[in-house]
Amino acid sequence: MLTLTPVQTVACCPPLSREPLSHEASERIAPLLKALADPVRLRLMSLIASHEGGEACVCDLNDAFALSQPTISHHLKVLHDAGLLDREKRGVWVYYRASGEALAGLGTLIGSTAP
Repeated sequence: MLTLTPVQTVACCPPLSREPLSHEASERIAPLLKALADPVRLRLMSLIASHEGGEACVCDLNDAFALSQPTISHHLKVLHDAGLLDREKRGVWVYYRASGEALAGLGTLIGSTAP
């Protein structure tokens, strides 16, 4: 049996206003929305996606929060594990980039209001 990731599931779903989600699809998509439902993670996504070049290093993000670096790294890991961020290690730093596929899929899923 083929198992889709949350990102693949959201990419395959029609907009919410076109037809109801199946129980299975809603179960697979919920982790993406849960990951974004935290204010720190939502802000991290915004900071990374809008950062020059569309990517940011943890070192670029630390000063935006009154949180420790390990806490920020935890939030980044949650976003990465959900499929919302891609990451690449360069030397001692990890650079994060918003997953265009995940954001486009979520945008299509919830963005359309026309049936």
